[in-house]
Amino acid sequence: MRPTLCAALAGAALLAVPAAAGSYRHEAEQPAGAATETFLRQHGEALAGAINHPTRAEDRARDAYRHPEETLAFWQVAPDMKVGEYAPGGGWFSRLLGHYLGGEGELVGLFFSTSTAADAAGQDRLRAAAAKFPADVAGFTGLPADRFAAYTLDAVPADERGTFDRIIIARMMHNLHGRGIADTELRAMRDLLKDDGMIGVEQHRARADAPWSYANGSKGYMRQDDVIALMRLNGFELVGASEANANPRDPANHAEGVWEMPPILRTQREDLRGLGESDRMTLLFRKAR
Repeated sequence: MRPTLCAALAGAALLAVPAAAGSYRHEAEQPAGAATETFLRQHGEALAGAINHPTRAEDRARDAYRHPEETLAFWQVAPDMKVGEYAPGGGWFSRLLGHYLGGEGELVGLFFSTSTAADAAGQDRLRAAAAKFPADVAGFTGLPADRFAAYTLDAVPADERGTFDRIIIARMMHNLHGRGIADTELRAMRDLLKDDGMIGVEQHRARADAPWSYANGSKGYMRQDDVIALMRLNGFELVGASEANANPRDPANHAEGVWEMPPILRTQREDLRGLGESDRMTLLFRKAR
C-alpha cells in the first residue's frame, strides 16, 4: 500500500472513532432486513440446498459461527451470478459456492497477483494454486471442472473485465492491508465488476477504540471504519453493514491476534474454547461510478 494511503487510513480512522467503543453505525448504511427477506423468498430454496448438501457434512459444523445463509443473502449472491472468490483458502466458501453456483452461475477463483509474491517460487505457487482450483471444486461438488475457472488477479483475460456480478473477500482484508497490496488488488477487482457489481467483505473486527498498532492487520483484526475508508479510497461505496457474523463474546484483544480464537486456538487457552469464532464485520460495497 502506498504510504499516503496508509496515512490517510490512519488519520481518517482516528476521526471516525465513535463515542461508544464497539458501536458501528454509519449514515450510508441502509436497512438490510427487507432486501434479505426478499432475496430469501426468491433464492432461499437453492441456497438451503447448497448449505445442506451431503458433501458439506464437516463444513456444517462451522455454519453456526459463519452463518452462510444470512451472509450470502445479505451480499445478494444469486445462484445464476458470476462470482469471484478472492484468495480461496481452506475451501469452506469454495465448497459452498461450488454447489450453489455450479448449476446456473459461475464460480471463479481469484488468487493474489503474482507481483505480490516475494520470489519466483512464490509466483509459481500462486499460478499452481489457480491452475488446480477448478479440479479441486469439481472434486468437492461432483460437477465437471469446466464449470469453474481461476486466475491470478494479474492474469485475468481482458474479456473477463466488467463481467462479474459479485466478488467475495472473506477474512482477507488484514492480509491485503498488512502486506501493502490493498490498493492494487482492490482496483484490479473493481475492474472485473459489472457497473452494478458489488463486493462482499467479511473481516475480523477490532474494537472501534483499538489502537492502530493492534488494528493495522498484523493481529488479523481491523476496525470497521478503516475497512470502509479503505474501500472508499479504492472506488467503492458502502451499501450496508450486517451483524450476521458479530460475536460480542470475542474481546478482540488477544496478544497473538485472532488466531488465538477458535477454530485455530493457537495458544490453546481453555477460556477461549467456548466463545465461538471471531467477531466479524459483514459489509457490502458497490462499484462507484
